[in-house]
Amino acid sequence: MAGGRATWCVRLHQPSTLEENKGPDRPLEMEKQVTGKLTGKNRRNGEKGQNLVEFAMVIPIFLVLVFAIVDFGMGFHAWITVTNAAREGARIGAVGADSATIEARVVDTASSLVATDLNVTVVNAQGAPGEAVSVDVEYDYDLITPLSGVLGLLGGGIGSPITFHSEAEMRIE
Repeated sequence: MAGGRATWCVRLHQPSTLEENKGPDRPLEMEKQVTGKLTGKNRRNGEKGQNLVEFAMVIPIFLVLVFAIVDFGMGFHAWITVTNAAREGARIGAVGADSATIEARVVDTASSLVATDLNVTVVNAQGAPGEAVSVDVEYDYDLITPLSGVLGLLGGGIGSPITFHSEAEMRIE
């Protein structure tokens, strides 16, 4: 036991030192420890850059997946916000508000979105009781990651901006 370190030899299955197991008649695989760790002299020359190559092959796929998850989440938020803003506008229109008040309520409800990309159309504001007020909201959502450019290079694409549209009607009280 040179150096006080005992190892298990794969071939002999008994405690021995690493120095006792070395020799010209023993193959390289017999010199490896049971733990599977490779020392610098046991590493094959052809495997030195393998991790870097595998990382370079996996990282683009991983980044596209992360970009898609982020853009989907932000787009889903924008879609829900547009739908909720149209519903809020129709609700306030149902109790007799004018077009300017309805549009202001829609823009206020969609405050997390870019107001310049939001188009609001109100039909039949302050109409007769029993008729319907209609609020139409459109929003042009721009992707926040370079996903559309990456997919465009691969021959596909989803186009930017994406238009979300929601219409809500409620009976005037």
